[in-house]
Amino acid sequence: MSTPLIHQNTILKPIVTEKSFSLAAFDKYVFLVDPAASKYQIKKAIEDLFKVNVVSINTVKHAARKIKSKKTGRHISLPVTKKAIVQIKKGQSFEIFNTLKS
Repeated sequence: MSTPLIHQNTILKPIVTEKSFSLAAFDKYVFLVDPAASKYQIKKAIEDLFKVNVVSINTVKHAARKIKSKKTGRHISLPVTKKAIVQIKKGQSFEIFNTLKS
């Protein structure tokens, strides 16, 4: 059985943008997750931390890339990131997103 501490390391933070709020109308919510986390681990973490039923999960992984800093002119490596679009059961919602809407 996983502990909540492990789940907190899986789910890094919710992504709050206009597009993520438009997806909330369809019971879909977007989170930044650990790049090594699987869909099963993400599902267990969401269900245990927020007490909701997950219907489906879609993940998007952004590869590491190099950019040139405008300030110093040096090349900087951006890390690998992974987003999870989580669809929950109809009629349920997250407390985090409800407080942000008002």
